[in-house]
Amino acid sequence: MIIFPAIDLYDKKAVRLYKGDYQNMTVYSENPIEIAHDFQSCGATHIHMVDLEGAKDGTTPNIDIVRQVANETDLFVEIGGGIRDMTTVEKYLSAGVGRVILGTAAVNDTEFLKSAVAKYGDKIAVGADVKDGYIAIKGWLEKSKITLEDFLSNMQSIGVKYIICTDISKDGAMKGTNLQLYKQLSQKYSMNITASGGVSTLDDVKQLRQMNIYGAIIGKAYYIGAIDLKDALEAAR
Repeated sequence: MIIFPAIDLYDKKAVRLYKGDYQNMTVYSENPIEIAHDFQSCGATHIHMVDLEGAKDGTTPNIDIVRQVANETDLFVEIGGGIRDMTTVEKYLSAGVGRVILGTAAVNDTEFLKSAVAKYGDKIAVGADVKDGYIAIKGWLEKSKITLEDFLSNMQSIGVKYIICTDISKDGAMKGTNLQLYKQLSQKYSMNITASGGVSTLDDVKQLRQMNIYGAIIGKAYYIGAIDLKDALEAAR
């Protein structure tokens, strides 16, 4: 299983939100590049990045930092947050990003999603952010009318290979991840599923690995020292 330590970007800083609430933001570092280097020195091979400003308004205000991480480290970079057209996809890929994550656009613009998957294949992932069983969009600010199950079945039929599934109720809460949800998803779908939200102990990591989940994102647990990244990487192997 791949561990994706995470950097959420806002105003060129590394921050974390609590359950997706922009009013409840903690700044962990003024220097996200330093954190990316630390991830690599701990042995990480991948990094999950989110542009929180982009998620709200569909822009790329932090792309210089993303480019720097892609160019100055050996980490495989995946980025999400406000990627809603082909121009933005291409902008990130040409900046050295390995995979872009479509969220709101995958829900609201199926034709764009299909075109992106047809053109870029494995370089496209989809974020399935769940709130009370339904897909949330626009930086988690809105709940759609689409159930997680319907959404994932649709993604699989379109040919999406990578899903990042976040249980918003668990995100940043440090109360464990939704193991039951990921177990069901791993049994039901053939896509590569990354667990996100509430991965806060080594036990979470070990249990997800036993389910043959593709990846797990570690965010707040790293920043507050609840999980030692080296230990998490070891447990994921």
